[in-house]
Amino acid sequence: MSSKFLRGMAHGLPIGLGYLSVSFGFGILAVRSGLSWFQAGMISLTNLTSAGQAAGVDIIAAAGTILEMVLVQLTINLRYSLMALSLSQKLDPKFTTGHRLLASYGITDEIFAVCSAQKELLSPAYMYGMILVATIGWVTGTLLGATAGAIVPARVSAALGILLYGMFIAIIVPPAKKDKSVLAVVIAAALFSLLFKYVFTAVSGGFAIIICAVCASALGAVFFPVKDEEEQS
Repeated sequence: MSSKFLRGMAHGLPIGLGYLSVSFGFGILAVRSGLSWFQAGMISLTNLTSAGQAAGVDIIAAAGTILEMVLVQLTINLRYSLMALSLSQKLDPKFTTGHRLLASYGITDEIFAVCSAQKELLSPAYMYGMILVATIGWVTGTLLGATAGAIVPARVSAALGILLYGMFIAIIVPPAKKDKSVLAVVIAAALFSLLFKYVFTAVSGGFAIIICAVCASALGAVFFPVKDEEEQS
């Protein structure tokens, strides 16, 4: 086992531990939506995307269409493509096309952040080590949550089910406190969501997520455009 693989595992351990607790909430959410523990585990193993999985389970529970599922996943997970493009500038020459395809499976927000902070070029072994530990944590937490959700009382299950949403809040609060434009976009998304919850109730949950995300992002781009480096200088 190479030193770079072990180094990747070491750097991925905090991510895996964090995923273990957060995915516990997803496991409970999946079981409450009618999925089995095996289905919940397979979703986590093949997706590795918290927001995408949560939205996907909601669509499944609401008997949504394939088109809704595709558009929701595209809208929510498109950022991973941008992360992959950014990391492509830091890859070791050993990263063949096959390695790139395999490593793309595990590009999440946290893994991207750790990889971006590395001063040396990223090797396949390093990324595989990190992805392995993170995936084990994510899938294990899902299975534990799904099992607990099937046996614990409904009140306890409902209380534990907010773990996943707590992670989403933890993600948006720090940047919203630092940047008013982020706060404005978050508030706009919340207001759009309330409109679809209480006014435009005929719109399905999947399409509501898409519309809220696109409209809030569009407002942010119009009223709070990000200046490029030349404009800032």
